[in-house]
Formats: sequence, structure tokens, C-alpha cells
Amino acid sequence: MSSDYVVAIPSYKRQDVLIKKSLKTLKEGGVSASKIHIFVANEEEREIYEKSVPKELYGKIVVGVKGITNQRKFIVKHFPENKYVVSIDDDVEQIEKMDGPTKLLKVRNVDKFFRDAYDDLKKNGLYIWGIYPVRNPFFMKPKVTTDLKFIIGVLRGTINRHSKDIEPSEGAEGKEDYEQSILYFKKDGGVLRYNNITTKTKFHAEGGLGKDRQEMNKKAAEYLKKTYPDLVTVFHRKNGMTEVKLKRVPGSVTAKKIPKKKNKTMKRK
Repeated sequence: MSSDYVVAIPSYKRQDVLIKKSLKTLKEGGVSASKIHIFVANEEEREIYEKSVPKELYGKIVVGVKGITNQRKFIVKHFPENKYVVSIDDDVEQIEKMDGPTKLLKVRNVDKFFRDAYDDLKKNGLYIWGIYPVRNPFFMKPKVTTDLKFIIGVLRGTINRHSKDIEPSEGAEGKEDYEQSILYFKKDGGVLRYNNITTKTKFHAEGGLGKDRQEMNKKAAEYLKKTYPDLVTVFHRKNGMTEVKLKRVPGSVTAKKIPKKKNKTMKRK
């Protein structure tokens, strides 16, 4: 097992978005196209993607299943155990690092970030890493934590395991990344999150799920609250959207603050 990795990108009816955003981000970040696996819903989609996406931008197109929760389960089963898998949505315009409370810098060497993240997982004895879920440096922190935190599905890395006890339920669809954060924490005693790293992306964009998000969010939030009452609270946004928060777990470990240093792999937006 090593920091050599594969990149999994689930995508549905968004081949143009994929080309302009995530594939561009990975290419500019030094990620080899041979590492990139695009997961589509069916044979029809595979044909569309093969005709639309330049071959030099990816390694393989894999026919999986429809629905983001089921597709993510498929991706886990597709790769062997102990494989280091980086999962990224198809519409990530940029991976960014905070530079104080008001600035974000573009992560130029994405390949190095992915490899360093694997090393951090091994040092902490953990199996999943994630990033800060909100693109706002005012709320971000220059530290990596290992207590219970939300690991957003937009960008994350895992040391692959075929374990049922970390597999999200269909009841959590739309918020399966919240459930998976909980399941990894319960199994391993921690999840690793870079609170100084985020992405430039459009959340809840068209494509992919094809369902009413408000109703789906409500059902998923109710499921999570009922299943993990000691770890989840539910709240509602002004627009009526049902959301969840993960509770702080007493005694859980927090990693050290990231030391300040100049990083030549970053540049200003």
C-alpha cells in the first residue's frame, strides 16, 4: 500500500461540465490522466462521454449505476481493498487553500496534495480525509482535525475497504456523505479534515440526482436524526431546506495546527 492513487469521478449528463471543470483542475494540478476513472450510469451515457470527452484527459470510463449514493457504493466495490481512492465531483473549478481570514489561494500541485493527504492518513491511523465544506476563509481554520467532522463528498480520499459497516444507507440519499462521516468515525475513532482547504464549485447544480432536493433533504435528515440521535441535530434554512449538523464528541482528538510556511505550490486567485 502506498500513496499511489486513483481518482474516481461520478458524473451524469454533465460531460461538458466535467471537461471544463474537474478534468481541467486535475490536469492543471499535475494529476496524470491515466489515474482518472469516470463513472457513468449506463451504456448510453458511456457512449456520450466517450464521444465528448477528449481521451487524453482520462484513463477509463466505467459503467456503474444511477444515483449518487449507489454510484459511490459501486466505486468502493470497483476498486480493491487498500487502494487509495480520491473521489471528486465533476464540477470542481478549483481546489483552494486559505491564506488568512480573507484570501484563498489556488492549490497548484494537486498531485502533491493528494499524496501528502495519504501520508497524513497513515500517520493518524485513519481511512478517510476531507476538506472544509464552505468556501469562506473567514470560517476556515489553519489546522487539520481528526475528531467528528463532516467529510463532504465533493472532494475526499479514502483507503478503500469493502466493509458493510461504513456503507451509507439509501435512507441517507442526498446526505450520504454525512452518514459516511459518522460511520468512519465510529469505526476508526476519527476522520481527518483539512479545515484550510476548500473547493470552488456550485453546490446542488443541475444534473446527477434528478429529484426534488428539499424533499430528499428532509427525508435524509429525519433518517440521520432517528439513526444517530446522539450525533446529529436537525435545523431549517430560511428557504425551508432541512439540514443537519454533527454534534461535538467529548474527548475526541484534534490534530495539531498547521505550521505557517511559504508554499511555492500555491498562487493567488
